Amino acid sequence: MPKPRILCIEDNRDTADLIVEVLEDEGLAVTVAATAADGLDALSSNPDLVLCDLDLPDASGLDLLAKIRTGKILPVTVPFIFVTAYSQRGHQMQARQLGCDDYVTKPIDFELLLAIIRHRLLGQTERASQGANYRLTERELQALTWAARGKSSADIAVILRIAERTVNFHMDNAMRKLGVATRVQAAVKCAMLGLISP
Repeated sequence: MPKPRILCIEDNRDTADLIVEVLEDEGLAVTVAATAADGLDALSSNPDLVLCDLDLPDASGLDLLAKIRTGKILPVTVPFIFVTAYSQRGHQMQARQLGCDDYVTKPIDFELLLAIIRHRLLGQTERASQGANYRLTERELQALTWAARGKSSADIAVILRIAERTVNFHMDNAMRKLGVATRVQAAVKCAMLGLISP
């Protein structure tokens, strides 16, 4: 079984080395990026989890996360955790609003950090296995993706170049497979499972 891959975006060499040492001792594979730009480049390797400092030499970690979320550069199912010296509530609120999954303050409590990482990776694995069990068709996933973006059946029919009744047929099938009553619930469930990116 391959080791979970962690991307650590941290400009302080000593802190980065310590994180690498602790996480590798836990059987994790760690890649380090010292700047926001290098971190963005490193996302192409599809890490399983991202650790990020807030204060980077070329950009704020908050700006980096905003760019990642708006550009859909990282699937929402991949946990993004800030590890930072900034403990102020305002920073934490802003980070949460941008979609970070956890916020750990320095000096790092490695026992806590490892517990968070294990929990997040386990949740990711469970979501992936649940998602595989639903076996939605490509067309059902396309319809749900557009529904999650606020499009009506008529809009989706035009976008996908199929009849509106065909869109409704796919929606009904997807809702039945997912065990939900509405298309909104179906879209939310698929997004949480990482099956679609709204």
